[in-house]
Amino acid sequence: MPFMWKLLKDWTLPVAMLAGTLVYFLFVWIPLLEPLKPFVRSVIDYLTPTLIFVMLFVTFCKVSPHELRLRRWHVWLSVFQVIACVVVYYLLAPFDKIVAQAAMVCVICPTATAAAVITGKLGGSSASLTSYTLLSNLLTTIIVPVIFPMVEPHAGIGFFISFLLILAKIFPLLICPFLAACVMQYVFPKLNARITSLRDLAFYLWAISLAIVTGETVRSLMTSHADPNVELWIALACLVICCLQFLLGKTIGSRYNDRISAGQALGQKNTVLAIWMAYTFLNPLSSVGPGSYVLWQNIINSYQLWKKRKNRLRQ
Repeated sequence: MPFMWKLLKDWTLPVAMLAGTLVYFLFVWIPLLEPLKPFVRSVIDYLTPTLIFVMLFVTFCKVSPHELRLRRWHVWLSVFQVIACVVVYYLLAPFDKIVAQAAMVCVICPTATAAAVITGKLGGSSASLTSYTLLSNLLTTIIVPVIFPMVEPHAGIGFFISFLLILAKIFPLLICPFLAACVMQYVFPKLNARITSLRDLAFYLWAISLAIVTGETVRSLMTSHADPNVELWIALACLVICCLQFLLGKTIGSRYNDRISAGQALGQKNTVLAIWMAYTFLNPLSSVGPGSYVLWQNIINSYQLWKKRKNRLRQ
């Protein structure tokens, strides 16, 4: 048992992704589980946002609002997010529009709501990362309604409707737990201290969310009727985008002594939101992009956590 617990603790993210994949195939391979599918679907629909809300609430409880301030690397990453999404699309569009849309949505997508959790585990600044998470999500609500209609026009969806749709997706999962954490810190400081004493709670909540998202991604890929070659090109394009964003974020962050936070801020994306945006505003097949990005970013996160753990054991 101690060995199994250590294995789960050291390799939480890979185990979570493997678990999500195995659960999906269990429902495919075992016909007796067929009647349970509607129930499992309803549980997932409610459980995922609840887990993300609680995970963020626990994370924000550890960060004082006084620590949240704009930093120079926030500006550079915001500029990159706006300009690069347009550049990436127009570079890839002559090759394939769907591949271009998939790559673009992985750039324009805001920082993951769980990035602060991983940043804390890696030894970065949760406060500076949280500040940028708020900024990048608000930036997304402005630039997506402007850019997406030009890329994939939809009748009846104008700027204001698009703005409200995206804001409605972001607000409950990002702003509400932040406000609740602020209230907790000022109104119930003792309870807040008790919550913050649970060091890895947010991380393991994220692992459960990751298992669910991975299962959903595998289901989407297995049930897709798209050309496999297009899906392969999308996955490869998003792998390159993922690596470049982590690298560029770390490079910019190094200039401002915040390498870990900036790398996670630019590289770790809110793929749940990205998949929804792709389905809602772009060609539905482009959602394969953020679906594959789930795999790439968590392989990188797993490697970073392993390297951090290895360096700590050497000390």
